[in-house]
Amino acid sequence: MDRKKALLNKKSLSLYKQIVQLHSELDVAFQDQFSRSLPLNEILLDRWERAKKLGFGTGTSIYDNSFVFGDVKIGQNCWIGPFTIVDGSGGLEIGDFCTLSVGVQIYTHDNIKQTLSSGKLPIERDSVKIGHNVYIGPNAIITKGVTIGNYCVIGANSFVKKNVPNNSIVIGQPAVIKGETQINGTSIEFHYFK
Repeated sequence: MDRKKALLNKKSLSLYKQIVQLHSELDVAFQDQFSRSLPLNEILLDRWERAKKLGFGTGTSIYDNSFVFGDVKIGQNCWIGPFTIVDGSGGLEIGDFCTLSVGVQIYTHDNIKQTLSSGKLPIERDSVKIGHNVYIGPNAIITKGVTIGNYCVIGANSFVKKNVPNNSIVIGQPAVIKGETQINGTSIEFHYFK
């Protein structure tokens, strides 16, 4: 705190103290009401409003610290968690009722060949499509050109580089199908292969 104070003039220091006090008050209120403590930007900025400004569907929210690039279309009632990378530079479509957990990275481009060729080859781009009702676990990575079907579960830390059919549970690096989801009305079952 002393180093920060030394950089600020009196007017700026007063504003700084007000911001710190505001964060403290809002943090206590969030802890009381929602049992969570968030960084100041996440308390001040509305996740649903950001999603609306980005043209995403009704009921979708996206954290302020999520990166969004290019042409991204996201459906209704999706939750885009903190520290995610949502790259639509090659085109990205995500359906309704999807979850992108903390740290998920979706890429529709890579510059591997451009880098290895000293810039003689272009950046490669290919779209990604994710269906409805897809749960993508923390820190999963989806690469360019992948299509993920409906009612899928992508396990935490998975590296998805191939298409995933409907009702699949995929896990691993690289991700492989380890089971399937079975949806019957409000009943959901997970069946894992031996």
